[in-house]
Amino acid sequence: MQPDLCPPQQQLRTLKVALERQAPGQLPGYASSLATTSLGPPVLKHWCVWIQPADATPANRWDQRWLKAVSSALTTWNALVPITRVDSPDQANVLIRRERPARRQVAGVWRASNGRTQLQIIDVQRLGSRRLEPQVKVMVSPELRAEALQATALHELGHAFGLWGHSSVPTDALAINQGESPVLVPSERDRLTLAWVMQQTTRFGSTIQQPIEPSEFALPE
Repeated sequence: MQPDLCPPQQQLRTLKVALERQAPGQLPGYASSLATTSLGPPVLKHWCVWIQPADATPANRWDQRWLKAVSSALTTWNALVPITRVDSPDQANVLIRRERPARRQVAGVWRASNGRTQLQIIDVQRLGSRRLEPQVKVMVSPELRAEALQATALHELGHAFGLWGHSSVPTDALAINQGESPVLVPSERDRLTLAWVMQQTTRFGSTIQQPIEPSEFALPE
């Protein structure tokens, strides 16, 4: 019998774990701009992803457009990271929601966003075993044209799968500012950076016995 890759949560405790910059060095792609944690990068060898379904059946044209764009972005990342789509949020490490992020104040100016990714670190019990996991909420606004929807989903999912930072090169999916053409597939730099992150030592996904003491938690923009 195949093991259940995405069992539901039985118990959950949210931790406060600080994100910190990588140590300086010659790293591939834009890895030197990424944040990590004292437990290692918040990555898993296998991700369980839930996508918010349409509000009605059959889905209206706008929900269909959003679902198609998000599913296309997820399929693109699935060529680089193992992913299973799940039917229930309590099975998921990554939850993708059809939601316009609230405006936030940056340097005294209120800014709107097409998408946003929020990370929590959790101590979770599944099938009787406790382990550390990243739990990520991805918000992608439905109020975008189709290509912008897909590019936004691709960018935010890059964060979700471990790229907690930005690139300065506009042709990268994780560029802080993309060029005139939306980026719909990860660049070679995106791939090199993600591959490096996935090779790093981490405690995420491993079974734990003792509780981890919380500390201050902060995220890069």
